[in-house]
Amino acid sequence: MNAKRKNTPSPEGQKQLESLRQAVGKTLEKKRRLGQYAVTWKDGKPVVAGEDAPESKENAY
Repeated sequence: MNAKRKNTPSPEGQKQLESLRQAVGKTLEKKRRLGQYAVTWKDGKPVVAGEDAPESKENAY
């Protein structure tokens, strides 16, 4: 099979991606204002950030 992969999404895909980015940004900002922690990914590992974040990963799960 010789499938080629696009490097950029279609115009509709770009709109969807931007919409998702905005929704995530708003949600993370809301959690920050409420003092809640958030779990995100960095370098393939979960990262817990925020004032009330658990001390270690073992306590978070």
